[in-house]
Amino acid sequence: MTEELIGIIGGTGLGDSLGGHIEEAEYREVDTPFGKTSANVLTGRIGTSRIAFINRHGEGHRLMPGEVPYAANIFALKKLGVRAVIGAGAVGSLKEEIRPGDLVLVDQFIDKTFGRVGTFFGDYGAVHCEMAEPVCGRLREVLTDIAKETKVKTHSTGTYVCMEGPQFSTRAESLMHRAWGGDLIGMTAMPEAKLAREAQMCYCLVALVSDYDCWKPHEQGKDKQSLLQEIIGNLQRATDNCLKLIEEVLTSEKELVCEECACRKTLELAVWTDESEISEMEKKTLQVLFG
Repeated sequence: MTEELIGIIGGTGLGDSLGGHIEEAEYREVDTPFGKTSANVLTGRIGTSRIAFINRHGEGHRLMPGEVPYAANIFALKKLGVRAVIGAGAVGSLKEEIRPGDLVLVDQFIDKTFGRVGTFFGDYGAVHCEMAEPVCGRLREVLTDIAKETKVKTHSTGTYVCMEGPQFSTRAESLMHRAWGGDLIGMTAMPEAKLAREAQMCYCLVALVSDYDCWKPHEQGKDKQSLLQEIIGNLQRATDNCLKLIEEVLTSEKELVCEECACRKTLELAVWTDESEISEMEKKTLQVLFG
């Protein structure tokens, strides 16, 4: 296998679990034009793959979804040389058949966020990337094939509704999301997936189902503490399954980075502003994204 640097973005639980499996571990602070990353980037090796991991919510889970510096995180990974990213995040299920503890390989998004920096190109010019297929189909297929081999309960498709938060949905909203065709509800996939596309990186998301969203009433007779412990247990089980899947992916002989992948050429026709109107300073600042 060629030497590749694979980006992984996940929550505190996944980071803690991964930490014990990483060889040659080193924390790196990476400067970006978009401020500090959520946490220092943990680099190292799992099997034959080099990885760069970012804890999305920071040490101690201190960042709410709307506070995560998504642009800094993606830019830092690209600057380090990452060309393929596997994201992971907790979600609620909007479908009966997607059960707590399951994994879902997301293939579509509905973006309801509104208070986040969703592009690298605010001061650069008019840049419009294609998002019809918002995750890398090639990379998702790799994860799908390996999930089948490992027998980890994984749904190969799913539409993720990304809400602003930090509050959870009302029941009316949850029922509306189901009517829209949503399968999952979460708060962190956007603008992460959009920024990965702008950075010309292959991106795939593993959703970890912690519970059913509030469209489904809780069992009668369960108190709040019991429900909370059940959700924590579901999320831990899903995290363990996600770790198993990621380890199998990183130790496999599957090609994770492909320079010929369409994801690696998403800026070729995306810049609509005349080059003469783009400042040299902005070109230099964002050259990492084009490289």
